[in-house]
Amino acid sequence: MNTSQLISSGQAVLGIELGSTRIKAVLIDNRHNPVAQGSFEWENQLVDGLWTYSIDTIWRGLQESYAALRADVREKYGVEIERLAAIGISAMMHGYMAFDASDNLLVPFRTWRNTNTGNAATELTSLFNFNVPLRWSISHLYQCILNNDAHVKDIAFFTTLAGYIHWRLTGEKVLGVGDASGMFPIDSGKMTYNETMIAQFDNLVSKYGYAWTITDILPEPLTAGADAGCLTPEGAALLDTSGSLQPGTPLCPPEGDAGTGMVATNAVRKRTGNVSAGTSSFSMIVLEKELSEPSEMIDMVTTPDGAPVAMVHCNNCTSDLNAWVGIFKEYQQLLGVDVDTNELFSRLYNHALQGDADCGGLIAYNYISGEPVTGFEKGCPLVVRHAHDKFNLANLMRAHLYASVAVLKLGNDILFEKEHVKVDRITAHGGLFKTKGVGQRILAAALNTPISVMEIAGEGGAWGIALLAAYRIRQVDDLSLPQYLEECVFAGNTGTEIAPDTDDVAGFNVYMQNYKADLPVEHSAVQNHLRG
Repeated sequence: MNTSQLISSGQAVLGIELGSTRIKAVLIDNRHNPVAQGSFEWENQLVDGLWTYSIDTIWRGLQESYAALRADVREKYGVEIERLAAIGISAMMHGYMAFDASDNLLVPFRTWRNTNTGNAATELTSLFNFNVPLRWSISHLYQCILNNDAHVKDIAFFTTLAGYIHWRLTGEKVLGVGDASGMFPIDSGKMTYNETMIAQFDNLVSKYGYAWTITDILPEPLTAGADAGCLTPEGAALLDTSGSLQPGTPLCPPEGDAGTGMVATNAVRKRTGNVSAGTSSFSMIVLEKELSEPSEMIDMVTTPDGAPVAMVHCNNCTSDLNAWVGIFKEYQQLLGVDVDTNELFSRLYNHALQGDADCGGLIAYNYISGEPVTGFEKGCPLVVRHAHDKFNLANLMRAHLYASVAVLKLGNDILFEKEHVKVDRITAHGGLFKTKGVGQRILAAALNTPISVMEIAGEGGAWGIALLAAYRIRQVDDLSLPQYLEECVFAGNTGTEIAPDTDDVAGFNVYMQNYKADLPVEHSAVQNHLRG
C-alpha cells in the first residue's frame, strides 16, 4: 500500500503539538515515518502582567496548522484526509485554564512562563515536602486562592492547554499522566494523584468554603495506550473547518511537550534522558530510584507511562540568542546582502566554535522572562564584559550559546554530582540543535556527558504525540511503551553521538564560575531597568 492509499483508507495517524512559538501537525504512516506536515507560527502576549495566548488564537492556530497539513497531503499525494487511524494532542505543559459549570473560561489562559506564583509554590513545597514549581497548575490555582480572586469559587474544572484541546475534541476531561504530573504531584506506584498531598491540599483550602475539592476539578490522569475517547462530530468540525474529516477517530491521552520530547528521543526507559532546547529548555532523566531530598532546581514528573522523572526546567533558552542573530541579519540587509536565515545561523554557530573555550570572559544572561532555577521572577537580557575581556564575534556568539544551557547545567550538576544519578544515554532535540554538531557539542561540554541527536527527532513533539497515538491503537503482544519504541519505532537507532571535549568542559566551568559570580549584576538590571 502506497502513502496515498494509506491516507485514503484512513490508516494514517495525526499528531498535533501546540508549542511556545509554533503549532505543528504531523501525519505518520504505518511505519511511523512522517509523510506530511503543517504549522502555524505564534507568540505569547504579555497582557495585564501575565503571559497568555487568546482562545481565538489557539483555535485559529490549530485550524490553520491542520489546514496546512491537508494542503500538504493534497499536493504530495492528491488525496483528501477524511478518516484517521488515531489522533494525539500535545501542548506546552503546566499553566492554568479554569472553567465554570457552563464550560466558560473564567480567566485568560495563563502559560507556564508566568512567575507570579512564588508565594503559592513556596507554601505548597513546604506543605508537601516536595518541590512544587512556580509554573505548575496547582501553584497557579493556589496563588489565585491567596489573591482572593473572585473566579475561584466558580471553578468546575481546570486543566492544561493539551487537556483543554482534547476535551473540546472528545468531550473527555482526561490528561496523560506525564502532563498531569505538571498539574499536581503523581504517585507513580498507583498512577494517580498523590493521595496524601490531595488530602493536605483540601485541608489547606477548607477554610475558604469552596463547593469543590481538588479531585473534583482535576482531569483524570491516564497512562500511555489508554482509551482517552474518540473525535466527536463537534470536535471534527472544530479541527477541520472544511468538513472533510469524519468523527469517530480514537485519541490517545493528551500529553505535555516534555512527555512527547521523551518519546521522540526514545528516552522513556530508566537510565535514559533527553534535553529539549528551544524557546525554553528542559532535561528529563528517568530515574532508577527516588532522589534523596527535594531540590528547588529539580521537578519530579513522570514519563507518559508513569515512571518517575527528574526534570530541570528553564524558562529561557534560545529567544535572546535568536534576537542577536536577527541583529546580524538586519546588518546584512543594511549592506544590501541577500540573507538566508538558516545559513546565517549555521555560519554564526560554527564561528562560535572558533572562540575561546571560556568565551574570553564574556557572560550572557538570556532572561527574556523570569528564571525560577536561579531565583528570578522577572528577567532582563544582558551581556556582561570587562574591559580586559576578549570581545569579538566568536566569543560573543559562544557566550550566548553557553547561556542557552547554563541554567540547565546548574540543575543537572545536582543530579550527577550530588545524587549520583546514572545515565546510559542522553538524546537532544529542538531548535538549538538544528545546526549540525554545534549545540550538541556545547551541551556535551555543559553536562560533561556524551550527547546523541537523532535525525528523526527533528520532527519534535508533534511526531512524539503521533507515536503515542500509534501506540494507542497498535499495541503488539502487550509491549510496554519503552519496548514499543525500541522494537517498533527506533529499531536500534540511537543517533549520532558527540563526546565532551576536555577543553570545552574546562572552559564551560570557568564560564559558569563567572556566570554565578555576576548574577548580582543581572539582579540589579532586573530591579533597576524594568519598563513594564
